[in-house]
Amino acid sequence: MLLKIKKLHPAAIVPKFATAGAACFDLHAIEADAFKPHPTDQHAAIFRTGLAVEVPPGFVMMIHSRSGQGFKDAIRLSNCAGVIDSDYRGEIMVSLRADGETCTKVRDGERIAQAMIVALPVVQIVEAEELSDTARGTGGFGSTGA
Repeated sequence: MLLKIKKLHPAAIVPKFATAGAACFDLHAIEADAFKPHPTDQHAAIFRTGLAVEVPPGFVMMIHSRSGQGFKDAIRLSNCAGVIDSDYRGEIMVSLRADGETCTKVRDGERIAQAMIVALPVVQIVEAEELSDTARGTGGFGSTGA
């Protein structure tokens, strides 16, 4: 599979897999000092990557927090997980939220998120009058003993 990546800014860093076994590739910040404040969360900021992607049909690009940010700096994605559909061609942006002090200490070129390409099953949505029974049934949160 081929993932086309377009640099929209000369400082953008084309991602790569860090190791042969890596599931994700890192996304890097550009113009970090010119971050955009989040419109409704004073502890969050929106960062540019300077990249656009062409996700192949039948796939999605999922964006996740980097574990190091959470463990070291208490920083995570504002939306918990980003979804880049195969028909989106705009710039990839990353909104980070600081559960600690601030996420505005991000520097140019810093790895701010990680992304993975996931195959999508072909799903047909069908309205049904009844659903099959299961042992769990309609048991909700905590109903499995957890």
